[in-house]
Amino acid sequence: MKWLDKIPLAILAIVTLPLALAPFKPPHVYEKLQMLFAGNLSSSTDIFDLLLHGIPTVIFLLKLARMLRRLPPQGPSH
Repeated sequence: MKWLDKIPLAILAIVTLPLALAPFKPPHVYEKLQMLFAGNLSSSTDIFDLLLHGIPTVIFLLKLARMLRRLPPQGPSH
């Protein structure tokens, strides 16, 4: 996943946050996830909407997880 390491975190955050939160009351991702877990996500438009708003969020979370995993262990300082 070296391609993920090449994406600047700031750029990814700028792309992800508006897409994940739009249209803000309630966010599409939240609505579509509710539909998915209720078994009501069947329309191709709804599936596309979930992917459009959800994929950047998943990429952002993967980037954060990789960054946290690479941090050096913090032990007690003496």
